[in-house]
Amino acid sequence: MNINILHLIEGAKKARGLTVVIDVFRAFSVEAYLLAKGAERIIPIGDAELAYSMKHDDPRLVLAGERGGKIMPGFDTGNSPSQLANIDVKGKTVIHTTSAGTQGIVNAVYADEILGGSLVNAKATAEYIRKSGAETVSLVCMGLEGATQSDEDTLCALYIKSLLENSPFDPERETAKLQYTSGAKFFDPEKNDVFPRDDFYMCTDIDIFDFVLKLERPDKGIPYIRSCRV
Repeated sequence: MNINILHLIEGAKKARGLTVVIDVFRAFSVEAYLLAKGAERIIPIGDAELAYSMKHDDPRLVLAGERGGKIMPGFDTGNSPSQLANIDVKGKTVIHTTSAGTQGIVNAVYADEILGGSLVNAKATAEYIRKSGAETVSLVCMGLEGATQSDEDTLCALYIKSLLENSPFDPERETAKLQYTSGAKFFDPEKNDVFPRDDFYMCTDIDIFDFVLKLERPDKGIPYIRSCRV
């Protein structure tokens, strides 16, 4: 198995084979929590205006997303797992647009298959890859707004790679360091309205879900993400 770790939007464009687009803080952590709460499917899109248009055409859709970390005007929820508690998504379709994670999906145009990746389901993701028999694997770390590398996404990629290669790696120890580096914003009182402290702990709750975020690309219709148990 040839495993490549790539970064940011340009990395997504270079991704080949079975591709995992990684966004720990917070896109694919949020999607995992949404699916665990019973969402039927999630449609990841890059264009916010398209999200508004889709909601106008079908008011039953749930809009989730952010720009600069902040909830989009008129959206039902932002990109925060801790703020999903009062959102009813059971059996519903969620439109999800973010600055990094969903941008990675729409730019991974040469990937054979796409998964959304984060720490909350890293082990399940590695197991799915192993069972797939894929010869080429791309782990794309989306970083901050798809433009700047971030510690948490690289950590997740290294953890998945270690699982695939049966090599030693201590994700708990590495994750604990994040609150002093790329996760420090969650502990800044002046930023807690946008980056709640609980989000840090929910996004770094390693391997709590046993399903992957699998992108389905139907011949007709818009691609969507569903949960797929390994």
